[in-house]
Amino acid sequence: MKMNSVTLKILLSLFAINSVSLYLYFSSHPDYFRHHLQRPSLHRRSNAADHHLFPPPTTSRAKPWPILPSYLPWSLNSTIPFRSCEGYFGNGFTTRVDILKPELHRKSNSGAGNGGGWFRCFYSDTLRSSICEGGRIRLDPEKIRMSAGGEMLESVIGRREEEEMPVFEVGAFDVDGGEGLKGGGKKLMSDQLLDLYVQSGAVSRHAMRELIGSIQLVGTEEFECSEDIGNKEISVRRNLERGPHAFFGRSQLAIQFEVLKEYSMRVSSFGSMLKQLQFELHPNELVSDKDEPPFVAYEWVEEPTLLITRYEYANLFHTVTDWYSAYVASRVTGLPNRPHLVFVDGHCVTPLEETWKAMFSSLRYAKNFSGTVCFRHGIFTPLGYETAIFQGLTERIDCRGASAHDLWQQPDDHKTARLSEFGEMIRAAFGFPVDRHRNSKPVSGHNVLFVRREDYLAHPRHGGKVQSRLSNEQQVFDSLKSWALNHLQCKVNVINGIFAHMPMKEQVRAIQDASVIVGAHGAGLTHIVSATPKTVVLEIISSEYVRPHFQLISQWKGLEYHAIYLDGSRANPTAVIDKLSSILKSIGC
Repeated sequence: MKMNSVTLKILLSLFAINSVSLYLYFSSHPDYFRHHLQRPSLHRRSNAADHHLFPPPTTSRAKPWPILPSYLPWSLNSTIPFRSCEGYFGNGFTTRVDILKPELHRKSNSGAGNGGGWFRCFYSDTLRSSICEGGRIRLDPEKIRMSAGGEMLESVIGRREEEEMPVFEVGAFDVDGGEGLKGGGKKLMSDQLLDLYVQSGAVSRHAMRELIGSIQLVGTEEFECSEDIGNKEISVRRNLERGPHAFFGRSQLAIQFEVLKEYSMRVSSFGSMLKQLQFELHPNELVSDKDEPPFVAYEWVEEPTLLITRYEYANLFHTVTDWYSAYVASRVTGLPNRPHLVFVDGHCVTPLEETWKAMFSSLRYAKNFSGTVCFRHGIFTPLGYETAIFQGLTERIDCRGASAHDLWQQPDDHKTARLSEFGEMIRAAFGFPVDRHRNSKPVSGHNVLFVRREDYLAHPRHGGKVQSRLSNEQQVFDSLKSWALNHLQCKVNVINGIFAHMPMKEQVRAIQDASVIVGAHGAGLTHIVSATPKTVVLEIISSEYVRPHFQLISQWKGLEYHAIYLDGSRANPTAVIDKLSSILKSIGC
């Protein structure tokens, strides 16, 4: 009995020691809790009845969110202080406004029980901006007047900007108002609500406000997005993905063939499935393109989709603000995976689309849909002009970058890790490592990335010439190259950052591998949002372009920043070398 008592005490002591050890370990590694125990907070719903709005998809083509070392929960917190760092850069969208509440427990004609549509906005007092989302939203691209969008730049040279911006006719966007609503023509949001929650601000023509202001409510009977067809499409597609034997024989194949014939004139994807099934039934018969249905009446998008309008789409700085707005909207609305994108504008393709496609699940242009399209869950993304990255240029944002680990243990309203999280998202989207323990620079030496300004054709109204901000840029670059070859204290690699002629992935790779980023003031320096924590920024500023953009981004990310102010636009190469030498010495070179 005495032995048993001693053994029990030993076991209890070991258990206590193990528990304390585990607590100490995980308290110093909050990444585990953020990505495991607190993961449900990503799907924040402030109303317990909201779960019916987001039925789990039968299949998903969406990319999962990567695990990011700087991630902190985006759960709704009504106590976030006005104009705090989280208010500016995180989830400051604390005012929820239910514009259209869903009809609960209502069965559709097909018995699917999907009810009517819904619509709500989350408003930020700090940013004076809203993220709006809704369900059972119908888009008719024929009722949006703008160019098609997505064309190759060379094919639209000279096109006016006005042609690329959307003009919404009545019926361009509708929301299912439920069975009780008869007729149409009722606006979803009044002008008074728009003035409160979707403000124009300093934007002369606010395309997202115009889009939301154009949305009309229609009754379920007029909401022509057949639930039944959507369910049949999922069922038939599943069987086709499993192969012909999933139909349990030739007789079942014939039945599926007749089902597809019934619906193929109305649903685009059924046309291709019809051809596949016809080949299974009659493999020796040639299936011609003439058998494809001649038009599409509607199409369902089952997974969450961001609807985005852009302005300065060919400029990296402004596109980064659009990327950030899309990322924040995805997190604030609690999306379980990376959403799909629809550009509701008529801009042509630019190299920046490579990053859009890497960060999100898919990308389409609104006018590229061949007919009416219906969204199970649509999110209306604020303009990039409404992000803190842009607003900080004209109003003081008292925030400094800090590590998520430190903020997790000691929150501070004047510090943020959100831009670091966002930069990690960009790097992870391209498959680069973001583990904080792998942030050391390459052992082959310190990379000094010199971001160049080169001529390139940016958009249809661009002449192809880039205005120089550093008139002797080539001389400065050549001097740095020569100096690096004779630098004996440590190995220094001067990288020629001709971003205008590099794929976006290679641009991000160059930023990630850099110990020091040097460049004249220009949009290319915006890439520092993806820089690793120990990177140093050296900006060369001519007297004509004294702007705070990159000093602020460095501050908000917690990067060390230096500037060389010029009297004119010509730099003294020796002065640049001296400054760079001092920076390298400070980081151990």
